[in-house]
Amino acid sequence: MNHDAFELGLDDINNAGVYAIGNDDIGPLSAAMRDAGLRVATIDLAGCHDKRTLLTRMATQLDFPRTFGGNWDALLDCLRDLSWLKANGYALFFSDADGLRGDAEKDFDTLLDVLDEACQAWAEQNVPFWAFLAVTEA
Repeated sequence: MNHDAFELGLDDINNAGVYAIGNDDIGPLSAAMRDAGLRVATIDLAGCHDKRTLLTRMATQLDFPRTFGGNWDALLDCLRDLSWLKANGYALFFSDADGLRGDAEKDFDTLLDVLDEACQAWAEQNVPFWAFLAVTEA
């Protein structure tokens, strides 16, 4: 499947945001994002059922600085910065997000809010920032 099938309009920064997708969509969509010149990162959430595990996996996959505080504010600060991952834009894929959504709904919702705030911050700098969460009911 190519990015046109997702109807996201990768060439329009105003379309960047937080989206629910299926796990099977990660491969083709991440390839389309790479083709569009974005830095792509996948955070595997299989077996992730709490905030601590989520933040640890994100910090590891995105190579957060050692000063990362391990809380929601620190996560937002890092996602709005990403100066250590220089790129023309970013696409984050969260595979297997159902466990987190089912076992820690409040944390899942907070993650969505943080990702949305990061998208808005990058849009103000005219840099695309996309986040895709793979859930069963995408």
